[in-house]
This record gives sequence, structure tokens and C-alpha cells, in this order.
Amino acid sequence: MKAVLARSFGPIENLEVADLPDPAPGPGEVVVDVAAAGVNYPDLLVVGGKYQILPTPPFIPGKEAAGVVSAVGEGVDTCRVGDRVLALVEHGAYCERLRAPAANCFVLPEGMGTIEAAVFALTYQTAWFALVTRAAMRDGDAVFVTGAGGGVGSACVALARALGGQVIAGVSTPEKAALARAAGAHHIIDLSQDNLRDRIREEVRAVTGGKGADVICEVVGGDVFDGAVRALAWSGRLVVLGFAGGRIPRLSMNYVLLKNIAVTGLHWSDYREWHPEMMREAQHRLFELHGQGLLRIDLTATFPMRRAAEALALLRDRKVTGKVAIVMGNEEDGSRRPA
Repeated sequence: MKAVLARSFGPIENLEVADLPDPAPGPGEVVVDVAAAGVNYPDLLVVGGKYQILPTPPFIPGKEAAGVVSAVGEGVDTCRVGDRVLALVEHGAYCERLRAPAANCFVLPEGMGTIEAAVFALTYQTAWFALVTRAAMRDGDAVFVTGAGGGVGSACVALARALGGQVIAGVSTPEKAALARAAGAHHIIDLSQDNLRDRIREEVRAVTGGKGADVICEVVGGDVFDGAVRALAWSGRLVVLGFAGGRIPRLSMNYVLLKNIAVTGLHWSDYREWHPEMMREAQHRLFELHGQGLLRIDLTATFPMRRAAEALALLRDRKVTGKVAIVMGNEEDGSRRPA
């Protein structure tokens, strides 16, 4: 099979397409003939050797893929040969044939395209565990999402809207504002302004009747985090999802005490490894919401394997809205240019 290979940690430009042996499933595993793999910001960190969990080089990047099951190992009863599935792994998705735990593979509903499914699970499952599990979001909550033009951010916007939230989206460009509105945001806050520490609080309070946000999904860090904490309502809940802006912020605990707020983190892959039953239930609910037309699959660009570095560069340089996928077995330039 062909696969995108990182022989060592380093620049994404060092990635290459290599011929590797076809995998065979072990007990509790399946092999998926991959149609497409989702490209996510953590992939960029893994290739650069900067992620929390790192594989041993050489390795294949990629955490999510979709395709058709071609082989199953002993004891597998959640899917069969011929089923269309999406698969979630720690790494290894940028390849033509993926070996994955059957517990982390989900049979696709009829109404979901295989290539689109490749970019559905990671961002929406992250949004689910952030909003439902960590923040205990309730119908009617005011939900502020930072970095709402990115993959995880836009998923948080769409899911919060589907769950009955009043959604406020923080974005840095007009293009990302348009994406956030399409995903379901009721209000937009411009994160390219100066003095975000005060401006975010002022604008969130202005659209919530002075109360502030009940729930905040924070993916940016830096000054955006500083402003977001100040924008929380009394007894609000903030979930830290990442630091796309670079600076890892610090928090004064007296503020947590005085406002009775909760600040929590989410490392999504822990649920995949430690609580697969929770992940399966979450994916079931997400499939239901998608079938009801409440969740978008915003695939804005596709690339063949030989252009994997270009796909990752779009995320690195923050030049894409929505999701990006690598399509296997396609060496022609069929990419849809990012919005």
C-alpha cells in the first residue's frame, strides 16, 4: 500500500509517500480500505514532534479516516467486510489501508458520504465531550466559542446550536465569520481587535443582557483566553481545548473562587482509549443529529497523498476555513480550493 510517511519529527515538507506492506487485522481489529483521511491541527503537531502523545518514527500521521472494511479480526462484531465506516486512531490514517481497533470504528449512516465522513468524527466528538461531558451544557445556555472558524471551533458552534444554545462565535476574519454564521452562530465577535482582555467581556455581556457566557469553548489561548475568562457568567464553565494562538495562559485562582466558575480541560483521545463506550454513544448521538440536518460537514479542500504537506500547511498558516481531507488513490489535482 501507499502511505504518507514521516521518517523523523520535523518540518511537514519532509513528508513523503512510501510503499509499505499491507496490514492484517489482529483480534479485535479491522482493516479499512481508506477513501479519505481528515487533516487536523494535532497532525501538524505530531509531525513536528510537539504533541502530547508521539509515535516512534518512522510513522504515518493522521487520526481519522473513512472507507470500506476489507478484513476483520477474531472477535469483531461491530462491523463486517463491506461496511462503510469511519475510524479513529492515535496516528496512521494517511494511508490506503488502515488497521484500527474495531471499538473505534463506526458504521456510517446511509445519508453520509464516505469522504465527508473522514472529517466528521474528531471535531464533532471533541465538541460533544467539551459541551456535553465537560461543560454540562443545558438548553438555553449562552455559549461562546473562540476560534470558531477552525475545524473544532465550527463544530462547537454547530453542536451548541443543535443543543439549544445561544451561540456567540469569536473569529479573526470576515471569511471565518461567514463560516461561523453558516454553522449556526447567533452573534459574532471580532478577535482581531486590540485589548481583547476587555473587549471580549464587553461584547459577550452586550449580547447576553449583561450576564456573560454560561459556557465557553476556548481553543486559542493567549489574550483571547484572558478575555474569555472575564466574559464568564457567575457559575460559568470554560473548557480549554487548545492554544492555537501560541501563548499558554495563566489563571488567577482568586477569580475562579469569586465568580464560582469552573475551568476544565479536554484531551479528547483519552475518551477513545479509556472509555470507548462513551465515544460510541457520543458518535451515535452525533449521527442522529447529522441525520436531522442539524450538523454540517464543511469539507472545503481535498488533496492527494503527494500533497499532504500542502494540506497541513493550510492549517499551519491559518489559511483555511472548515475541514481539509487527503483523498487516497488520487494523484490528480482534484483539490477544492479553501474558502
